[in-house]
Amino acid sequence: MVNVLPPVTALLPVLLLGVTGLALLLVDTVSPDARSNTSMAVVSALGALASLAATVWFVVSGTGSVDTGGAITLFADAIEVDTMALFFTAIFASVTSLVVVAAHDYFHDHANPAAFYSLLMFAATGMALLAVANSLAVVFVALEMVSLPSYVLVAFLKQNRGSVEAGLKYFLVGALSSAIFLFGISLVYAATGSLLFGDVAEAVGSIDSLAGVTGIGIVMIVGGVAFKTASVPFHFWAPEAYEGAPAPASAFLSSASKAAGFVVAFQLFTEAFPVGASLAADINWVFAFGILAAVTMTLGNFAAAVQEEVKRMLAYSSIGHAGYALIGVAALSQDGGANGAVMGAAMAHLLVYGFMNTGAFLFVAMAERWGVGRTFEDYAGLARRAPVASTAMAVFMFSLAGLPPFAGFFSKYFLFMGAIDNGFLWLAGVGAVNSVVSLYYYSRVVKALFLDDPATPSALDALDVRPTALYAAVVFAAVATVLLLPGFGPVIETAQAAASALF
Repeated sequence: MVNVLPPVTALLPVLLLGVTGLALLLVDTVSPDARSNTSMAVVSALGALASLAATVWFVVSGTGSVDTGGAITLFADAIEVDTMALFFTAIFASVTSLVVVAAHDYFHDHANPAAFYSLLMFAATGMALLAVANSLAVVFVALEMVSLPSYVLVAFLKQNRGSVEAGLKYFLVGALSSAIFLFGISLVYAATGSLLFGDVAEAVGSIDSLAGVTGIGIVMIVGGVAFKTASVPFHFWAPEAYEGAPAPASAFLSSASKAAGFVVAFQLFTEAFPVGASLAADINWVFAFGILAAVTMTLGNFAAAVQEEVKRMLAYSSIGHAGYALIGVAALSQDGGANGAVMGAAMAHLLVYGFMNTGAFLFVAMAERWGVGRTFEDYAGLARRAPVASTAMAVFMFSLAGLPPFAGFFSKYFLFMGAIDNGFLWLAGVGAVNSVVSLYYYSRVVKALFLDDPATPSALDALDVRPTALYAAVVFAAVATVLLLPGFGPVIETAQAAASALF
């Protein structure tokens, strides 16, 4: 395929997402009377699925892999399409598809749902562009393409004070983090004279007098990445944003947006600031990420354990999972070792997390659609009237906790084993202890659904409403979480091969 089609064809998954967003915006602007919630949702879903299909096709055919000639570079090497980029694009397209389908029912009575779909597709386009970025300039532009629609998505419910307040807080903190990230890029450029990852890596290893400037720049870039991934101490925006946003937007941000932050981290700290060159310049970012990972997973899990609202619990849970995924960067060693294995395991965990976390937030969206409430007690007895959806939620909870035989167990297992193989036994131990802690609050949801009695006999009357699209999205996410178990061999192999190609 690579020999027949022009190289720019490798950007097809990104272009499909962008064109879909533009088409939605065009119809909504030029002919607002012709739009409908269903037609907008169908077009969005088809665009996301087409992007996913193109991505899978490229991965299967070996586009950008070492076996077929390596990564495809475009636009003076500012864009690079390799297997890692395609892997993360598949995550973005999958989560977007699920969220779009669920949003059809969630916004059934909204005055202008078309805006939500177009914003969602533009944010997904920015995420896909992040995955193929090979220049710090492209990274920053793509991050802003993700951030600006995300602010609006959080504040989309304009009549809801909590949604507007969450959007404003997210915007203010996001603007500050973008400024810090951009200033870090400018310092790195001042010291290295280039924005391309490969050129920066060559310069970092030979820097002498400007090592301090480079170090400060890298620290600022680490801060920007930590904000995007909702890592401690840049996490405080996440619970507010996820709780106030519409549940489909929360699902999208906590899964796809988090993965976008990690694709930036994985690429920057393997291609632009590799371990060996950074240590030669006395810049030990591995230690910084190790502390970030341990503190993030610990604070996230313990904070989630004391929450009384399910949505807020899931928000802190997503912070904890950011800590797990950070092991993919924190456990890298200078001599190579099992670097490809540990980073590949983190990529596989983000894929599994995309399905199980999105599904959990979409179940919350269904509960909001029913109007049953937000707390654990409000979920009491839901399994009696919605057994299929409740069973799917139980699958998400047990998989997020890392219990066998669900896919979340295997992704954590490979992640912790990769850390141990690279000599980071303490980091794997912290992760294992936090997984045990997480079982407590995840099991609270399952207990409420299946064992607790509703407060009143009429508490479940609203469940007579059957949001078909939401149901379908939740059930599909659960099926994917389970089916990733027999298919986990190819998944982890593809991820590790993609990560190994960077070292």
